[in-house]
Amino acid sequence: MSQPNFARTVANLHTTFKSRKTRPYKWRIDQLKSLKAMTIEKEEAIFAALRADLRKSNFESFIAETGECVNEINHALKHLKNWMKPEIVSTPIDNQPGKSKIIYEPLGVVLIMAPWNYPFMLIVSPLIGAIAAGNCVLIKPSELTPNTSSLLAEIIPEYMDSDAIRVIQGGADVASNLLEQRFDHIFFTGSPRVGKIVMAAAAKHLTPVTLELGGKSPCIVNSDADIRVAAKRIVWGKFVNAGQTCVAPDYVLAHESIIDDLTQHIKSVVADFYGNDPKTSPDYPRIVNQAHFERLIGLMDSGEIVSGGHSDEADLYIEPTVLTKVSTDSLIMSEEIFGPILPVISVSGIEDAIGFVNSRPKPLALYLFTKDKEVQNNVISETSSGGVCINDVLMHMVVPDLPFGGVGQSGVGAYHGRNSFITFSHARAVLIKSTFGDLPLRYPPYTLSKFKWLRRFG
Repeated sequence: MSQPNFARTVANLHTTFKSRKTRPYKWRIDQLKSLKAMTIEKEEAIFAALRADLRKSNFESFIAETGECVNEINHALKHLKNWMKPEIVSTPIDNQPGKSKIIYEPLGVVLIMAPWNYPFMLIVSPLIGAIAAGNCVLIKPSELTPNTSSLLAEIIPEYMDSDAIRVIQGGADVASNLLEQRFDHIFFTGSPRVGKIVMAAAAKHLTPVTLELGGKSPCIVNSDADIRVAAKRIVWGKFVNAGQTCVAPDYVLAHESIIDDLTQHIKSVVADFYGNDPKTSPDYPRIVNQAHFERLIGLMDSGEIVSGGHSDEADLYIEPTVLTKVSTDSLIMSEEIFGPILPVISVSGIEDAIGFVNSRPKPLALYLFTKDKEVQNNVISETSSGGVCINDVLMHMVVPDLPFGGVGQSGVGAYHGRNSFITFSHARAVLIKSTFGDLPLRYPPYTLSKFKWLRRFG
């Protein structure tokens, strides 16, 4: 698509929004129901596309992509009417008689730029919030998952209102051209490097952004943790989608007294989940492309391999791998791994772990395994992260009333549930005053008597 066509597409969406077509409750509900129908009716095609792009199993595609989206749509359908109601707030005495309220208005035309690792869910999830808030939406899927992107470009127009919701496919050049257009909000999921480019482009139009950027999410395992359960949950959260998950446990900080036991349990659980040869497992995905494969292979020599380590370039396969004796200033500890390699690092205690986490940029997620409530509270109060999950991993993301987003370098803004509705809305302040009792106190001339009354009630 040429540059003029990009501009024309965005202009048409602005025209639709100005017509107020997307504002009524009925339009929003109808579009959400259509999105749900699309997800359910086209599920087999979605599974096939995800399998072609990432070798995802149907089970994993359901729990992390289609099933999660249906749950989120159902939550929005149930609560949208209440979300749209004006929020009444208190009115102080100096504005009486009067009423104060907040009206949530749609922002306008929203750009959603999605990544490749969850190429269906990370389009549909923010789309739910954008529709619920009454916006027009332009969707840019990732070119790195061409089967899923092409499918979405095909089926979204079948189910959704094409006057208000459009899909444009393409690579970095298309993204660059889109960022030159004026939007009312940009929602981007991806790397901090590209996030900076998006934010800089948005600044030219003073466009607000939501940036979901990931980062190195630590997983602390205290000495009192249930090692067996911790190992199962860490292995699942780390190696689901072959580690290509923004909130995957990026590395483990294990108490020195249990690190060997934990490492052996992790090794055993990998075999339980994927067999002695994970390459033959129907449940283990592949790396998205050659470039990411080569990047991950380059990280393999950052420590001692105690489990895994095998790969097949032709199949884009990297075995679930556990590293120990990793230098804290190595490359693998300075960039997000985003793959099936898990460094396990020894710490002397909770304060040591907290210090390690605080010496690095704020992560998208922080995980802690401990039964000690004092330790839980200490880690929560002494660290900062987008979210925290105690005695599990990833699962805080599926609580619809919890905001999901980063802090600092791990992101700007949050979404999910009502937080998505708020993200894609403008909270408009409204004060309605009566003309009854128009006291002269605030009007000139400002006499000494008025000043005394003002100080008394001010």
